[in-house]
Amino acid sequence: MPERADRTAVDPKAPDATAVVDVAKLEDLLLGRWADLRRSARALAGDPRFTKTEGLSMADHRARVLTQIKTLAAGGDVLRAFPAEFGGSDDHGGSLARFEELVAADPSLQIKAGVQWGLFASAILHLGTAEHHRRLLPGAMSVAVPGVFAMTETGHGSDVASIGTTAVYDPATQEFDLHTPFRAAWKDYLGNAGEHGTAAVVFAQLVTRGVNHGVHAFYVPLRDGETMAFLPGIDGEDDGLKGGLNGIDNGRLRFDHVRVARANLLNRYGDVAADGTYSSPIASPGRRFFTMLSTLVQGRVSLNGAAVNVSKLALVIAVTYGNERRQFAGGSDTDEVVLLDYAEHQRRLLPLLAATYAASFAHERLLETFDGVFSGRDGSDEDREDLETLAAALKPTSTWHALTTLQTAREACGGAGFLTENRLVSLRADLDVFVTFEGDNTVLLQLVAKRLLADFGREFSGIDAGGVARYMANRAADAALHRTPLLRAVQALSDGGNVRRSAGQLRDAQTQRELLTDRVDTMVALVAGALRPATKASRADAAALFNAHQHELIEAARAHADLVQWEAFTAGLARVDDAGTRQVLTWVRDLFGLSVIERNLAWYLINGRLSAGRARTVTSYIDRLLGRLRPHAQDLVDAFGYGPEHVRATITTGAERERQDEARAHYRAERASGDAPVPEKSLPRARPALAQPSPGARPVGTENLTAAS
Repeated sequence: MPERADRTAVDPKAPDATAVVDVAKLEDLLLGRWADLRRSARALAGDPRFTKTEGLSMADHRARVLTQIKTLAAGGDVLRAFPAEFGGSDDHGGSLARFEELVAADPSLQIKAGVQWGLFASAILHLGTAEHHRRLLPGAMSVAVPGVFAMTETGHGSDVASIGTTAVYDPATQEFDLHTPFRAAWKDYLGNAGEHGTAAVVFAQLVTRGVNHGVHAFYVPLRDGETMAFLPGIDGEDDGLKGGLNGIDNGRLRFDHVRVARANLLNRYGDVAADGTYSSPIASPGRRFFTMLSTLVQGRVSLNGAAVNVSKLALVIAVTYGNERRQFAGGSDTDEVVLLDYAEHQRRLLPLLAATYAASFAHERLLETFDGVFSGRDGSDEDREDLETLAAALKPTSTWHALTTLQTAREACGGAGFLTENRLVSLRADLDVFVTFEGDNTVLLQLVAKRLLADFGREFSGIDAGGVARYMANRAADAALHRTPLLRAVQALSDGGNVRRSAGQLRDAQTQRELLTDRVDTMVALVAGALRPATKASRADAAALFNAHQHELIEAARAHADLVQWEAFTAGLARVDDAGTRQVLTWVRDLFGLSVIERNLAWYLINGRLSAGRARTVTSYIDRLLGRLRPHAQDLVDAFGYGPEHVRATITTGAERERQDEARAHYRAERASGDAPVPEKSLPRARPALAQPSPGARPVGTENLTAAS
């Protein structure tokens, strides 16, 4: 990063004047448990062999990324999640921590690596048995067999349980007949399918002895490794040019009664004997399906981490530029104002910076949860369900946040932000699809809401109907109480009209926690009450009732995700020893929490949780926090730990500051020489000369003056 940019003057008597961020220690905190692995991955991400070359054709970009992942396989320490006997380290959390950092090199590289090792090879590892591991993992791990993860279909994306591809067992040949019965059942949007993939893990409905046992995974060779021609019965198409990630050869596949050996069923959770008898260690089809898919949750975890990292890169670019770029004269006749000194510029960027810190702490919690489950330390069904729910809550929040941050950063950098050399537009294009793959964001939030409702229901598992009715009546009374002026009057009396006292309440961590928690609890309780009749309704009526309240469910899940991030931030804050850093991070945490509350002020006012006076104080205190944080903005983005080799944006190299300094020096020299032209508006205004009337003409409006005289 370039030399520190100018900062606004800080009042030495202000409480924030002595707060100084220890950038190095804050960087260590943000890098988390796998700091050393992240740093080594960043060394790769900054290596020119792996960085994105802008402007390549689609064909050249694809070829470059394929070469890159083969280079990584040979010496990039990308196999940490795999068993030691195959050259891995059995390190699941560390593996994802490294993968996430590749997004700084090229999002196409990160995603193609994720397809190869995080999906294709991981499906073999987690859904197969020891025999599959011995036979199939070496080729997948080394990229000798570029692989496809063939789950999504043109007609079914998030609804995996309803995919149309079938695999019907034939006991006479001990093979499965893999078939695509109609066009919507084509496997689609698949990385490596367009050009490079020579084998796939294909998900299909397993049918044996006339019974459909649901979705299972099969290892299927696709192409001849020498000619790259499709094998008999297999056909496909290239998805072609996309809105982003064009270093990945996405494509679609169809199967015309392709014969798959029984041994290629990945049968850890469901097996078919030679005679067609089906068996599974998990009796419930629903639980079996959930277990098989939950082994693949790492895709969502890694997308969440990559999205957080891209948000950090965007803010490094925008804040650094905002600290150097000058525009419009302010209180000076000679100097223009640094962009980040404008209150609105701070309003655009600093709340996003606070949200990125919250997302970073929350991701570390998610990664540690993932590592606990996949290492076997926390292997219960409830642990797996907690991981699924946490990933489903955070992946939508972070990927949507990344797109918002990239777009705002682009606008905050003006025309410079639109130049490809400054990366924001290409990162925005590459991250766009993050919100709909590995689970559509809205669908994932619906899963979170269902879990919240299930947890709510468990509270009443031992309570009779009368007890539930009394609880709901109490909730209704509580809601009615909050909607009366009573609570708001209590807040007004407590604050006494004193803005400082009101702000003191809002910056209290317990107050923020209560406001965020109460919103989740109230929303879940209200929607649970609204959906209660569905338990005794017909399937159609229950579906209609659920659909009518779908938006409320999604909003409850969003509120839950906000709370998870705030709590993770607060937990991370507790690990900070340096007083100055802790003070600044506390302001950042408060800015995040109060920004969430401000965004939802209508809910808090409608439901009586905040008085009008305290609601106004939310916004005024946010403005105060922005002023406090402005001098620390550069330190806060520098603590992300990215160097010029990762950011690779011309406007962060100091070039803009050099331009501004050159311009200021030019005008200073011009003024000192006495040769500077005088601005027209500084000249005394001369009285305009009166027009001379023509001979004999009487001036307009003087007719009555003559008579009056």
